[in-house]
Amino acid sequence: MAPRPPDAELDPRARQLLRTLIGRYIRDGEPVGSQTLARHSGLDISPATIRNILGDLEEGGLLTSPHTSAGRVPTTQGYRVFVDSLLQVKPLPESELVRLRQEMPAGSGTQALLGNASELLSAMTHFVGVVGVPKREQFAFRHIDFVSLDANRVLAILVFADNDVQNRILHTRRAWDSGELERVANYLNQHFAGRPLQEIRVTLVHELRAARLEMETLMAHTVELAEQALAPGGGDDVVLAGQTRLMGVQDLSDLDRLRELFEAFSRKREILQLLERTARAPGVRVFIGEESGIAPLESVSLVTAPYGAGGRVLGVLGVIGPTRMAYDRVIPVVQAAAGVLGQALESSSGT
Repeated sequence: MAPRPPDAELDPRARQLLRTLIGRYIRDGEPVGSQTLARHSGLDISPATIRNILGDLEEGGLLTSPHTSAGRVPTTQGYRVFVDSLLQVKPLPESELVRLRQEMPAGSGTQALLGNASELLSAMTHFVGVVGVPKREQFAFRHIDFVSLDANRVLAILVFADNDVQNRILHTRRAWDSGELERVANYLNQHFAGRPLQEIRVTLVHELRAARLEMETLMAHTVELAEQALAPGGGDDVVLAGQTRLMGVQDLSDLDRLRELFEAFSRKREILQLLERTARAPGVRVFIGEESGIAPLESVSLVTAPYGAGGRVLGVLGVIGPTRMAYDRVIPVVQAAAGVLGQALESSSGT
């Protein structure tokens, strides 16, 4: 996150004018002039005095004046001061918390929960909902079966503790008969059910190296299949919902800008990298414009919060929208969604 501007140097009048100006701009989307501030700031000062204060705020890099208007709009620095020290965020209303809990119930399965979380974030903020997908190797597996497909391919059917089922095709060096595959599956189910995949793979490889020639043939065969079957899976790293909502946002009506954004959404990797950076910091984080360090996201803001279960961070979720977003509305939605998703995963994932 970018260093905070010296907002402590602002006197109470300047802080109130900046708060009022940004609030009006977020609401109306139009540059705000001194006459409007005189009516709505609650300060008993003249428009001339207001103009002088606005000039100081502009000189300090917190406001800027569009060429087409006498009014002013906030800069990225101005938004940063607003979000960090002027914004008054209230807890999410109980009715909306109930909605989150109802639509992200425990026992739904991880993929369904992540999809629901992304859709809810988009629906409740009218922007883009984004959820980082936990790495599957962090989850305990419940059961595994193997089915021979042909001479060099085996189908592994993995059932996880969070009710997720994955089918993985394994490429083998030799043909496996049904009896061998059943013995391997029985061994894995008997000795490793309830443990995370990453831990199983490490244990198997360690045992194979330790036992060397004394290792039973079954163990060697188990490792050959298990290393592939239990490897980190592919699939999406990020679940996105509501990308088209940005097409109606006034600030993002430029087609080239939209094209860049949608290309970034389609790649997802840059968004994933940003989310992974935020996972190391607790609580809600707000990236405004160029603070994200990702060129296609320089025209938007990203509000994120980590979610987790069992005392571990599993991923990060958030909302992507215009810098002129209602932060006091979006921040509590993101914060509450992270908490509810974590509670649902804690109850059903076996993490």
